[in-house]
Amino acid sequence: MEAKKLGLVLGIITIVAAFTRILHILEAPEVQHALLGEFNFIIPGMLKLASSPGKDQQEKPLVILPNLTSCHESMGRSDLPVYCCPPMNQSNVAIIDFQFPDPSLPLRVRRPTHLLDDNYISKYKKAITIMKSLPDTDPRSYTRQANLHCLFCTGAYNQQGSNSPLNIHRSWLFFPWHRMLIYFHERILGSLIGDDTFALPFWPWDIPEGMVIPEMYMKAPFFHEARDFSHFPPSVVDLDYSCTTPSSEDYRCFESGLGPEDQVHTNLVMMYNQMVAGAKKMELFMGCPYKAGEGGSCNGPGTIELAPHNTVHKWVGSNLNPGSREDMGVFYSAARDPIFYPHHANIDRLWDVWRTLHGNKVITDPDWLDSSFFFYDEKLQLNRIKIRDVLSITKLQYAYEKVDFTWLNNRPKPSVPLEVARNILRMRQNAKQQQLQRNGILSSNFSPHGRFLDATLRTRVNRPKVRRTKKEKEEEEEILVVHGIDIPEERYVKFDVYVNVVNETIMNPRFREFAGTFVHIDPGVTRAARESNIEVFRKKTDLKLGISELLEDLEAEGDENIWVTLLPRSEGCINTTVDGLRIEYIR
Repeated sequence: MEAKKLGLVLGIITIVAAFTRILHILEAPEVQHALLGEFNFIIPGMLKLASSPGKDQQEKPLVILPNLTSCHESMGRSDLPVYCCPPMNQSNVAIIDFQFPDPSLPLRVRRPTHLLDDNYISKYKKAITIMKSLPDTDPRSYTRQANLHCLFCTGAYNQQGSNSPLNIHRSWLFFPWHRMLIYFHERILGSLIGDDTFALPFWPWDIPEGMVIPEMYMKAPFFHEARDFSHFPPSVVDLDYSCTTPSSEDYRCFESGLGPEDQVHTNLVMMYNQMVAGAKKMELFMGCPYKAGEGGSCNGPGTIELAPHNTVHKWVGSNLNPGSREDMGVFYSAARDPIFYPHHANIDRLWDVWRTLHGNKVITDPDWLDSSFFFYDEKLQLNRIKIRDVLSITKLQYAYEKVDFTWLNNRPKPSVPLEVARNILRMRQNAKQQQLQRNGILSSNFSPHGRFLDATLRTRVNRPKVRRTKKEKEEEEEILVVHGIDIPEERYVKFDVYVNVVNETIMNPRFREFAGTFVHIDPGVTRAARESNIEVFRKKTDLKLGISELLEDLEAEGDENIWVTLLPRSEGCINTTVDGLRIEYIR
């Protein structure tokens, strides 16, 4: 094994020496830049191979499991300590393995909020009133239920066998953990009113009929004061909502300025991109693989978690709490607002819809399937439940009432005629090449330390494969990777990504040039915590965006390179750097 590593290291040294010689011989900056891009892609792969275990080494399972005895103070924001831990020590509590509900029991059917009747609202009102009356020592109480989100979203628990904090956002843990949370929350509510058929509603902000705050959540006990009053009905939700960074003296959020019809249309196109065009492969939708231990963490959320999940959280949160738009606008306090639950019921529904649209795909990695969490049920029993237990909502005895997927018929169109765009892009490319040759530099965009997103960034990206066949495109999705995103201080950061744009001033998600968005909500990490867990908290982010369909619609499949524009949407981008952009392929 050591001989193998030594051989690889010597091979890398030889390649570096040869590459340096080649670059001295070549004079064309464009060719130099292309070769450097390939070089930067090859060498990390060889280093990863050198550090990977051999076949003779047995790999340990890397399942995620929280250490219930490790609960500690965490940070709701980077400037706000919070303590979400249970009032009693959990180490002596008996734990049972989760059992599926009796299939002979009635199916719980979750209905859309705009179709609820008075009888249902009366039952829900009674259940939540009882829940809010329970003492904090009762894990079924509303406060304890809300604190579950705080516990797992701020790093209040460490992982078992490690000092690494556990966070269920920005990875493949996002969907299954939240499914567990609302599943047990729903069962508890039903038991409090003796109704085995009770089901949570879902807020379908992805269809026109549901794109306003539901009427029932404007009345007690579902009303919550910590919301943005300017977004009360009849305001249409903005699924691409953005704000400045919370630490800004001029903190503000940006309204789209669109009329109701235009906002609805933009939302539908956004949903099409996040559910269909940009999410054709598992990792693009689910997020990156988060494994146990200090080296196993990752920071790569899927399409729906970035938006509309994050953006709706911000849109609902209060403009009177400019720090992070609490309560919904930041994770430690989000579940205090009753609207959190129908919001996440809709996220859960979209996971099920995505699987239906994409052939019921599921992750088969046992490290994901066997990762476990702990939740109290309606009988005050602490359940150990694995991700593999929540993959079928049928086995969990609940279902969603069907609604039309209006966004499926909203494939976007280019902002300008394609022939006009191609002529402008061709002139831009010629001007860029002349500038590079005059200045004798390899690239005007990226240095070895990355590039700050303090202004619009526009650059050409080479495509390794062109004119792929239909079969090749079905087997492999072409993805645009914005790699090495570094946020040195925990801030709200949002930027949008576009391909082959000729006029950035008119861009929004309704146009085909939109490839995706990056949204980072402050997870609440102190400087001390970041320094003590540097591997976890300073790990850079890669944003992966599926673009095969986009390139087809822009008639750019045969192009050897594309123009990519990163458009900053928040002040936090000023201190954010990006190492570069490249094209990869995912099966």
